[in-house]
Amino acid sequence: MKKNQNASTNDKPIVYVLSPSCQIEDLEIGSDYEGVITRVEKYGFFVSLSKSVYGLLRTRNPKEKVGDKIVVKIAEIKPHKGKMDVDLGYSKTKYGNDYEKITVKRNVKRTKISDLSEDNLGRNIAIQGEIIQIQQTSGPTIFTVRDETDVTWAAAFNEPGVRMYPELEVDDVVEILGEISLHSGKIQIESESIEKLDEDDENNLRELIEESINQKAEPKDTSVMIEESEVLQKLRPKLAKAAKTIRRAILDGRSILVRHHADADGICAGVAVEQAVLPLLREESNDADAEWHFFKRSPSKAPFYELEDVVKDLSYALEDQERHGQKLPLLVLLDNGSTEEDVAALSHAKVYSIESIVVDHHYPGEVENGRSLIDNYVDIHVNPYLVGGDSQLTAGALAVELAGMINPDVRSEIRHFPGIAAVGDHAECSEVDRYLEIAAEEGYSRDDLDKVATCVDFEAYFLRFMNGRGVMNTILGLEDKERQEELLNVLMKESDKRIETQLKAAMPNVQTEYFDNGIQLNRLDVEKYAHKFTYPAPGKTTGYVHDKIVQEKGEDKPIMTLANGPDFAVIRATEVIKNDFDFNLNNVITKIQEEIPQAGADGGGHEVAGSLKFVEGLQEEVLNLFIEEVKNLKR
Repeated sequence: MKKNQNASTNDKPIVYVLSPSCQIEDLEIGSDYEGVITRVEKYGFFVSLSKSVYGLLRTRNPKEKVGDKIVVKIAEIKPHKGKMDVDLGYSKTKYGNDYEKITVKRNVKRTKISDLSEDNLGRNIAIQGEIIQIQQTSGPTIFTVRDETDVTWAAAFNEPGVRMYPELEVDDVVEILGEISLHSGKIQIESESIEKLDEDDENNLRELIEESINQKAEPKDTSVMIEESEVLQKLRPKLAKAAKTIRRAILDGRSILVRHHADADGICAGVAVEQAVLPLLREESNDADAEWHFFKRSPSKAPFYELEDVVKDLSYALEDQERHGQKLPLLVLLDNGSTEEDVAALSHAKVYSIESIVVDHHYPGEVENGRSLIDNYVDIHVNPYLVGGDSQLTAGALAVELAGMINPDVRSEIRHFPGIAAVGDHAECSEVDRYLEIAAEEGYSRDDLDKVATCVDFEAYFLRFMNGRGVMNTILGLEDKERQEELLNVLMKESDKRIETQLKAAMPNVQTEYFDNGIQLNRLDVEKYAHKFTYPAPGKTTGYVHDKIVQEKGEDKPIMTLANGPDFAVIRATEVIKNDFDFNLNNVITKIQEEIPQAGADGGGHEVAGSLKFVEGLQEEVLNLFIEEVKNLKR
C-alpha cells in the first residue's frame, strides 16, 4: 500500500481514503477508512471503500442510509468461496469528522507506454506521462498522454458527455491507473484514476520526456540536393532547425498550420511539406484521423500573410483548443511571410504566443547581421536574402529541402518540385540549372515543367481558398502517371484557350514607351482591356503580356510591363533592369508612400515582379511618380 502521508503534526486520528483503483491487498487490518454506504440490509450495511473494495458492517438497527459517508475499521479479511471478504467494525471516529485524511494509492509498478501491447489486454497497469490533449466525446473524456517512449489514450467514463477530472489541463503530468483495452484497433487505457504527480516526480518525468523528444525530433539527414550551392549551405542550419521544430510539433501533439502563396511556387512548397508531415502524423498519433485533425494547408491569394487569413486561422485554432483540447498550432508560412506587409498578421499571431516558421524568397527589406524586420515577429526565418542570395532561389526549392529533412523517405517523390517552382516563378540561377537537371533525371523536360506549373496555376485559380490536396497531387505527379498526363492535357487545352482569349483583348491595347535610359515600358489598362472575373486574373494576365513581348524582343533587353486597374498596378520586368539599373520595386513603393502619403500606397513582392495598391482618386499621381522613377534609372 502506498500512502500519500506527511508526518501528522496534531493529535487528530488518521483515517485513510482509498483511491478508486485500490484493491483488498491495499488494506491494513486495524486501520480506519472512510467509505460510502451503498446498500442497507436488516443485518447491517455494505460500505464501499473504493471502486472494487467493499465490506460488511454488521449491526441490527442501522440508522444510516445509502449515500452516507462513514468511517469504519478493518476488522478481518478472510477467504470466502474463492474470494476475499472484508468484515468492518465501527470506528472511534464514527460520531465526528474531526480527523486527518490520508490518501492511499494502489502500489502498481509503472509501465512505459511503449511496453503496452495487445498481449496485456485486461491487465491493470499504471502509466505516467504528460497530457497533450483532452477531448470530451459524447461518451468518455479522452486524455492523450505521452511519456518518454510513446503516446497513448486514456478513457475516463462517467455520465455521457460529462467532463471527467475537470481540474486537469493540457501539459499536466499525471499517473493513470487502469485496464488495458482496444479501441478502433488502438491500445487504450480504461482509467480507474488519474492524479497529478507530486512536484519532484513531475520534474523528473518532464526532463525524461524533454530529452527523449529532442532526440527523436532531431532530423536524421540534413543534406541538401545541391551540395555545391553556397546559399543552400548557409541556409542549412536554419532549415534543419525548422525541420526539428516541425518534427517536434508532431511529437508534441500540436497541430501544424501551413499557409502558402496560391501559385506554382507556393503550392509546390506547401505540398512538399505536406507529403513529409502526413506519414509521420499517421505513424506517431493514435488518432486514426490525425492527418485531418493535426495538419491543415491553406493557400493565400496574396504573396503575404493577410490579416483576413490570420483572423480566420486564430479563430479556428482557439475554437479547436476550446472544443477539442488541442494545443495552439505551429504556423508555417511558405512563399510568403518575409515582407513588411506580413508584420500586421504575424504580430497578431504573436499575441497568442503562436510559434511560427517562415520559408520565403521575397525581398525582406534591409538585412543587418543576417536579420530583417520580420525576424522580430517569427521564431525561424529562412530566406536567401539573409545569407547574400536573392529571389531566384525559390520558396518551392527551399521547402523541398526542408521536407527532405523532416522526412527523408519523401525525397524521391518530390525531387522534381524545385524545377516546377523555378519555371513557374521564372527563376534563373545556377541552383535552378541544377534543379532542372534533377527534374530531367525524373523524366521532366523544361517544357514538361512549364506545363505542370501552368496547370497548377490554372487549377489554383478555381480552387481559390481550397487546398485541392487530391487534385494537386495528381497534377504534380505524386500519383498515377497516366492520370497525371490525361489531366494535364485537359487543363492545358482549357488554359491555352483562355490565355489566348485574354491576349487577343489585351495585346492590341498595350502602349509602349521608350525612355532615354534604354528601358522599354509597356502599359496596359486591365480594367478596360482584359476580361474580368475569369482566368487569367490581372496578375497572370500581366505576366503573359510581358512574356509575349519579351519573347519577341529578347530577355537581355530592359523591358518593363505595367498593368493597372483603378486602384492597383501589377509590375513585371526583366532581370536586366534589376542587375543593370539596380531597380527594386519595393524601394519605389516606399518612395511613393513617403511622397504621396495620402494615396495609401501598399504592396511589394520581388525586385522585378510585384503589385502596388493605392486609393483610386490618386491613381494618376501614383502611376506618374512610378513612371518618373523608372525614367530616372541609370545603368
